[in-house]
Amino acid sequence: MFEAPNPQTPNPAAPNPALVELVDVGVSFDGKATWALQNVNLKVQPGERWVILGPNGSGKSTMVQLVSGYLHPSVGALSLFGGQLGKGVDWRKLRLGVGVMSASFAKMVRPELTGQDVVMTAKNGALEPWWHEYDDDDRTRAYELLNAGGFGYLAQREFGVCSEGERQQIQLARVLMANPKLLVLDEPAAGLDLGARERLVARMAAVAADPAVPGLVLVTHHVEEIAPGFTHALVLRKGQVVAQGPFDETLTTETVSQAFDVNVTIDRSAGRLNCRFV
Repeated sequence: MFEAPNPQTPNPAAPNPALVELVDVGVSFDGKATWALQNVNLKVQPGERWVILGPNGSGKSTMVQLVSGYLHPSVGALSLFGGQLGKGVDWRKLRLGVGVMSASFAKMVRPELTGQDVVMTAKNGALEPWWHEYDDDDRTRAYELLNAGGFGYLAQREFGVCSEGERQQIQLARVLMANPKLLVLDEPAAGLDLGARERLVARMAAVAADPAVPGLVLVTHHVEEIAPGFTHALVLRKGQVVAQGPFDETLTTETVSQAFDVNVTIDRSAGRLNCRFV
């Protein structure tokens, strides 16, 4: 259901560049008196699926803005698809290769739009279908992306009467419609009930397993929301990296307990994580 995007002209110095790379990055919003993030290094290679995990206030939201290209670091280097910020690249064009799913999007959608229209308009980065022309192929693709997760029935339902879980499914289909080179999911299960969360996790697992999806970054503070198929993880605490690397080696009892400052045990079953207090 996901179509591989047309690649941009590659950087001659990096024929197979990382999708996003942060080198010794720090972010301060008050003139470097305090730091939202410090000394962060991250390289997301094509085919990798990363989880960024941490409690509230750990710097996750700042990481979302960085990896999606909407925030410039105070110090360090940031690159998207082989193009480094401040090194003669058109950052606006590079940023178009990142698809972001976040709770703030739902507030911008006109409630009367159908699910199909919300998905379809992502082709042009629009919020209204009358801003551009769309054909039957666009409508079919929007429907297929919804139907791939079992939500084809939302195609003709107004967005305003959809449940929170249904809106998240529409959002996920929308970001896939734009064929992003990097997909960023910002706490997609926030506010969902158990059933809606599990349906969304199942859809994320299918997306993670799709080799046509170049790269995926999930940002969350609940290990139970992590779908099977993720390959790497980065754990944050108070703007600092606690641990990062291969998924199973990084999301351990020790690192999660340290990040959240509480004693827990991390169990693994059928590719899912569960957190138990001890």
